[in-house]
Amino acid sequence: MALNEELLRRLIETPAVPGREEQQREILREELAGLTDEVRTDLMGSVIGTKRGREDVRVMVAAHTDEIGFLVKHIDDRGFLRLQTLGGHDPANMVSQRVIVTTSDGTALRGALQPVRKPPHLSKGSEQKPPTTAEFYVDLGMSAEDVKKSVRVGDYATMDRTLEKVGGCYMGKAMDDRIGVYVMLEALREMKGHEATVFAVATSQEEVGLRGAEASGRSLAPTAMIALDITLAMDVPGGGGENEISALGKGAAIKIMDGHSISHPKLVDHLRAIAEREDIAYQMEILPAGGTDAGGVQKLHGGVPAVTISIPCRYVHTPNEMVDERDVRACVTLLARYLEEAHTGDYSL
Repeated sequence: MALNEELLRRLIETPAVPGREEQQREILREELAGLTDEVRTDLMGSVIGTKRGREDVRVMVAAHTDEIGFLVKHIDDRGFLRLQTLGGHDPANMVSQRVIVTTSDGTALRGALQPVRKPPHLSKGSEQKPPTTAEFYVDLGMSAEDVKKSVRVGDYATMDRTLEKVGGCYMGKAMDDRIGVYVMLEALREMKGHEATVFAVATSQEEVGLRGAEASGRSLAPTAMIALDITLAMDVPGGGGENEISALGKGAAIKIMDGHSISHPKLVDHLRAIAEREDIAYQMEILPAGGTDAGGVQKLHGGVPAVTISIPCRYVHTPNEMVDERDVRACVTLLARYLEEAHTGDYSL
């Protein structure tokens, strides 16, 4: 089955940085309204869709809506914007990118992201060292007067990239984690029934510390939790072997651990058993750093069994994140089959 490209494009291309996820919330409220019994938004900005079921089996599924980006922290006398980073940026991936600045009234202004430095024609020696994130500014191509009329401190910027189909893959900015949101929505569509109460949570502020998931987890008090997020696919030059982590085209990645959580072993076993029984392609994942919303929930309420289903992704935290549609479909099917039988899980230790 082909991916729902219209939905994926809408998710990928709609900007939302940590704490400013309002445009994504509009999409998620609309989508979840047709897939769940009740939709609400908590005070951290996470959108929660509830499929009612047994009160003693409460499964939280979480995928974050925010992407890495920037806040405008200063507008200089010439109209250039200085930035505060949100999330982890590699300066090497920022040079000469196009960005969209979203203003307080929702206007999208396009501009160029540049470091403070001389062009190569005029620089030499130490002047050619790699830039730091603090050196970057945005040029909107407007007069200082017009910039200051349009842009305020606190407006936000994101990379200006569209979704592209390349071979059997999709490429674009913000696959982290709009592809996880996509998997959650499509799994709800694919489910054939359920006994558990299912909370489908489109979380906020993951990129700055798993904040939305923790707040939602405290209020929902789930008995099990599934995070959906990307993981590093290092099947590229310079990767492979023991450092591969995951690879495109090999299926859903069932996380064993990352830098913020160790997955509950019985939940890992449950997902693996479903994948083998249903002939769903899968791979096992150990990520030495980074984390997902599972890390924000598993320590709550005396402990919540938690695991992450990961979508392998090349070039993470760049404007050209790439996923394989076969892996996306595998993740959708694995999650749907799990939710259908979540009530059968015994995660006692």
